[in-house]
Amino acid sequence: MKPIISVIIPCFNQAHYLEESVESVLNQTFQDFEIIIVNDGSNDEKSIEILNSFSRPKTRIINIPNAGLGEARNIGIRESNGSYILPLDADDKIEKTYIEKAINILDANTDVGIVYCIAEFFGDRTGIWELPEYSMPDILLSNYIFCSGLFRREDWDRTSGYRKLPGWEDWDFWLSLLELGKKVVKIQEPLFFYRYRNDSMSRMLTLSQKEYIFKELFNQHSQLYLANIGSLLTTAHQAIMRSFSIKDVYSENERLKKSLEELLNYTMHVEVSYKEKTEQLNKIHDRLSNSPLEYIRLKIANFIRPKP
Repeated sequence: MKPIISVIIPCFNQAHYLEESVESVLNQTFQDFEIIIVNDGSNDEKSIEILNSFSRPKTRIINIPNAGLGEARNIGIRESNGSYILPLDADDKIEKTYIEKAINILDANTDVGIVYCIAEFFGDRTGIWELPEYSMPDILLSNYIFCSGLFRREDWDRTSGYRKLPGWEDWDFWLSLLELGKKVVKIQEPLFFYRYRNDSMSRMLTLSQKEYIFKELFNQHSQLYLANIGSLLTTAHQAIMRSFSIKDVYSENERLKKSLEELLNYTMHVEVSYKEKTEQLNKIHDRLSNSPLEYIRLKIANFIRPKP
């Protein structure tokens, strides 16, 4: 019989963490699962040695040339048999009741597409990972859902899966599920354990890589961003007001207000010519180029700029 859930564990040169990660799955109160380890072209001798001899119940290893984190997850999901998917990085762990509690929520609520929980650090840092509660449209500006949320395989099939990005592939994928109209539920218990490492890839992204990812998010999920443009601008305005000293608030408020009014006018009057649109966007971009609102600047400069 096919398992109910497939746990997908990509592994690139982190095989020395696999014992803990896999053991946390094997100890689950819900036992109808399979574990798929995707060896993403590991090239250090220790990892190769561990992976060649690694053997655990309900666990199989797929060896692939290095494809990157997102595609490694995709390959594991394509090879999986479960109705539900749990991505789990090779250096992380889950609490023994996580799968059971998450599946109960998904089984009882067909409109829910993502279930996650409170996260806790271990490793180079300990304590609760203080993430804001999920909300729309805030998720469009920053990711509040770690990579190990549970979702349905059939929903993954309806998306492009995890896209190849220099980081934040999970954020991009969560937005794809939200575009399907799926809801999000957070279990208010610490059931996921994130290994905090000072050399983590997400903390090593350069500014240019982050800008590239932001552009990709905007381009890939344009309808989602446009549908929430009013709320996004309100959130941005509130951030401006919080970030400036009292003496700067008035002048910045007036400058931003005028720019945002022009942007809203642009989005509501799409019949204007390409030249007029471009000129208007260039003026808004220039006015906001020194603003701390990087998200809005990038959106104006790289996302809604019209094509001829």
